[in-house]
Amino acid sequence: MTAPDPAARRRALVTRPRAQAETLAAALMRRGVEAIVEPMLEIDFRATGPLALAGVQAVLCTSANGVTALARASAERALPLFAVGEATAAAARRAGFAFVESAAGDAAALARLAAARLDPRAGRLLHVAGSAVAGDLAGALAAHGFAVDRAVLYDARPATALRAETRQALAGGEIALALFFSPRSAAIFVGLATAAGLAPACAGIAAVSISRAADAALAALDWRARSIAEAPNQKALLDAVDRALGRSALFGDMPR
Repeated sequence: MTAPDPAARRRALVTRPRAQAETLAAALMRRGVEAIVEPMLEIDFRATGPLALAGVQAVLCTSANGVTALARASAERALPLFAVGEATAAAARRAGFAFVESAAGDAAALARLAAARLDPRAGRLLHVAGSAVAGDLAGALAAHGFAVDRAVLYDARPATALRAETRQALAGGEIALALFFSPRSAAIFVGLATAAGLAPACAGIAAVSISRAADAALAALDWRARSIAEAPNQKALLDAVDRALGRSALFGDMPR
């Protein structure tokens, strides 16, 4: 592997789906870091008829993709919508949903919020999700007496190979940070990097993950450093990025 140009070292690998990566890439650019967007998952929205919402007292969304899928599948905007975090809540507000609350956490936090705000006797809950889900939201709410249906409105297809640009940047030691937003995307990256013979490149990269579960999925590779956001949201992940930038010798003599 070749020694990188110092300017090239201010690059970060962003593994989010492209639509969600835009705001993150802009936030990194404000920090003087160029983003290489390499989605580990591509989102395909399913063609569905109008959702059956009779008897539903509230909708649960565990991702911004779920909000987008819901907005595509139904014109209903008056039902209360409970979001897993602020990014998902912001997407719901932009889509015109009138009553939105954020759990500011993970699926467990969303279950606690819904259980505190809602009455199981008032109707069922609808969890809008993709074909692959993390956690047991329905089970957590069933323990409080709620009936939860899941509407699968999109698929998240895993990437099958790294793009040539990304392989070149990794092989050339040009990437200093890699950002991971889910255990699944982290595991996909590990597999693709290994298959491409680029696992050794990770020894020069600081990995920043949104959760302990995402971080754990990276353990098969040797990283320069690994850190975890203090909360499972983009703001906390960017705070972790700032800490990594502040203490990393990779950036020490470069302008901010």
